[in-house]
Amino acid sequence: MALTDQSEASERALVARARAGDRRAFGQLVTRYMRRAYYAALGLVGSHEDALDLSQEAFARAFRARASLDPDRPFYAYLYQIVRRLCFNFVRDRRTRRVRLEEATPWLMEQAGSRAAASDPARAAERSELAALVEAAIDRLSDREREVLVLKEFEGLRYREIAELLGIPIGTVMSRLYTARRNLASGLEGKL
Repeated sequence: MALTDQSEASERALVARARAGDRRAFGQLVTRYMRRAYYAALGLVGSHEDALDLSQEAFARAFRARASLDPDRPFYAYLYQIVRRLCFNFVRDRRTRRVRLEEATPWLMEQAGSRAAASDPARAAERSELAALVEAAIDRLSDREREVLVLKEFEGLRYREIAELLGIPIGTVMSRLYTARRNLASGLEGKL
């Protein structure tokens, strides 16, 4: 997912202009990264509405703290840290939330081994029940395990990219991902 030299230079210029207070430049950064920020938040909190709110709040906080932007650092890495903190705080404060990962259902079905036809009502009900089981198993993962699983499986990032985003060694990413997958499988054992 490496940026080309041209888009990297373009991003650096936008960050520098945004840092200086250029609202249009910051708006262009929002346009570039709003979808990624939303999906990162969705993967961490599980709710469409909450993900929208948290990703928008992350941009608002980034704008308020624009003086701390570093043109030599990828903007998304900076933004992701804000999204991450907001989501972890949200999850911590709202432990009773209901996890809804509707947008992740195709991946959940693939992981659970279901490839049923969408037109069959009985199969659709079965898939819905299966998705609820998988979502509940994901909800039982620790924040760190869920985060690495979301970044790898939902966002499709490579180990190195995850390590850079989280500021941890690649070995730690691999270990957390292994543990997350093992715990997810354990949570689904006997239910599928």
